[in-house]
Amino acid sequence: MPFKPYANEADVLTIGRLTIENRLDRITVSGDIDLTADQAGLADARDLHRLLGDVVKHLEAQQDLPKQLPPPAVKTVDNPFA
Repeated sequence: MPFKPYANEADVLTIGRLTIENRLDRITVSGDIDLTADQAGLADARDLHRLLGDVVKHLEAQQDLPKQLPPPAVKTVDNPFA
């Protein structure tokens, strides 16, 4: 199943040691990646390029993008193990 940006709150993609998490209002990228000068680095670079191209395409197609989203709401819960 391909990663479709902003389609759901469940998809997670890994490229190198990057973790890309799908959200309805944002894409979260964490981790790091070495784009090495070899076939593996080229494959990772192509995957990353494809993903970012899909993100840009989706955002450019939106007619009413806000100037900036507020940060995501964070909810603190009691530690169930305490």
